[in-house]
Amino acid sequence: MGVTAEHGAERYLRHVALELGLSANSRSAYRRDLTAYAGWLGTRGIADLAEVTPETLSAYVAELAEPVDGGRALAAASITRRLSTVRGMHRFLFEEGLLPANPGSGVRTPKRAQRLPKALALEEVEALLAAVAGEDPVALRDRALLELLYASGARVSEVTALDIDDLIAGPGGGDAWEDPPTALAAGGFIQVTGKGSKQRIVPYGSFAGRALAAYLVRARPEMVARGRGTPALFVGPRGARLSRQSAWLVIRAAADRAGITADVSPHTLRHSFATHLLAGGADVRTVQEMLGHASVTTTQIYTQVTADTLREHYLMSHPRAR
Repeated sequence: MGVTAEHGAERYLRHVALELGLSANSRSAYRRDLTAYAGWLGTRGIADLAEVTPETLSAYVAELAEPVDGGRALAAASITRRLSTVRGMHRFLFEEGLLPANPGSGVRTPKRAQRLPKALALEEVEALLAAVAGEDPVALRDRALLELLYASGARVSEVTALDIDDLIAGPGGGDAWEDPPTALAAGGFIQVTGKGSKQRIVPYGSFAGRALAAYLVRARPEMVARGRGTPALFVGPRGARLSRQSAWLVIRAAADRAGITADVSPHTLRHSFATHLLAGGADVRTVQEMLGHASVTTTQIYTQVTADTLREHYLMSHPRAR
C-alpha cells in the first residue's frame, strides 16, 4: 500500500517536531498547510502520494493563486509558505525511501513582492518610550519592556520568554542581583533563545539597563510575590510570566498615548532597531547576528530602507541633485 497524504503528513510532522525543534506555533502552521493539501488531493482523487507529479503541484499552486468565492486571492507569501511545507514533506518522504520520486524539486515558488519593513522615526521611538510614565510596578515593568525591545531588537516572544538568569550585566558591572542599579547602569546582554531553539547573545544599552534595574528593584519582587514564584524576567500583576498578547497591548497603549497614528506592533520596534543601527553605520552582518537571522539576505532588506533615506537627504540637500 502507498503513502496517503494523512500518513505522510504525520510522519513529516513528527520529524519537524523532534529533529528541527520548531515551535508549537510553527508546527500548527505546518499541520494546517498539510491538512489543506490533503483535502485538495482528495478532490483530485489522489489517494497515494506516489501519484503526485510536478504537474500536480503546479496545479495546486495555480489554484491557490485564484480568488476564492469572488474574494481576494492568497498573497504570494502565503502561497510560498504552503508550497514550502508541501515540498518539505515530499522531500522528507523521498529521502526516507517512502516515495519513488520527489515531485517538488522542479516546482517554482511564486515571486514574493519585497515589502519594506515599517520603522518608526527616532523621534517617534523616543515619544513611545517616554509615554510610559509613573512609578507604580506596572509602569516600571512596561518601561523596562519597551526599552529592552528597542535596545535589543529581539522578537516579543523572545523577550517574554526571558528568565532572570538570561540577563547578563556588562563588563565590570558586578553581580546583577546583589546591586542591579550599579550592575546594569551601563547596559549589558541578554541571552536570547530564538527560532529553532538557537541561542544568541544580544547587547542592550544604558537606557534599558537603568529601566531594568528600576523594575527589578522596585516592581518585580512585589509582582512575583503575588504568584507561585517564576524565573520569568517580565511578569504580570498576578506574578505569572507576561504573555506575548499582554506585551502587544503595552506597546499599543504607549503608541496611543504618544499620539502615533501608524500601526505599532512589537515587530515595529524590531524593524526600527535594525533600521536605526544601519543608518548609524552598523555593519549588516553585525545586525544580522543581533536579529538572529539565519541568512544575511533577510537582513539586507533594511539596507534598502537606509539607502532610500540617504537618497531623500541627498535630494533635499545637494544643490545639483535635481
